[in-house]
Amino acid sequence: MKFICLGYADMSKFAAMDPAELQAAMDECFDYDDLLRKGGHFAGGEALQEPSKAVTLRFRDGRVQLTDGPFAETKEQLGGILILEADSLEHAIELMSKHPGVRTGPFEIRPADESINGLIQAREQRFASNSTKK
Repeated sequence: MKFICLGYADMSKFAAMDPAELQAAMDECFDYDDLLRKGGHFAGGEALQEPSKAVTLRFRDGRVQLTDGPFAETKEQLGGILILEADSLEHAIELMSKHPGVRTGPFEIRPADESINGLIQAREQRFASNSTKK
């Protein structure tokens, strides 16, 4: 099963770290990601730029409205995602509870929606085959 792990952090903590301290924290996370890779559990991930670079879209009053910044006004903001392969939610919790990133902020773990993702993959395959016919 695929799980999406959303890592949150208080960005002010990272801003307060000296470069060596920040690099050591990142290296510790990368080392654990390598363990997940070796076990066949790391299926991908993306780091995100700081929340101030975000734009939030909302549909209101019949049109799309733009707001600079993240949707939530909270101390902890989404910092990145990790795509995890695990046998069950309990297994995903077990794996992510050992991730060093948990010490800097919470991780939300959600099962991927395999039925919708299957529809997306089928559509991508149709698009790719139609693109090669042109």
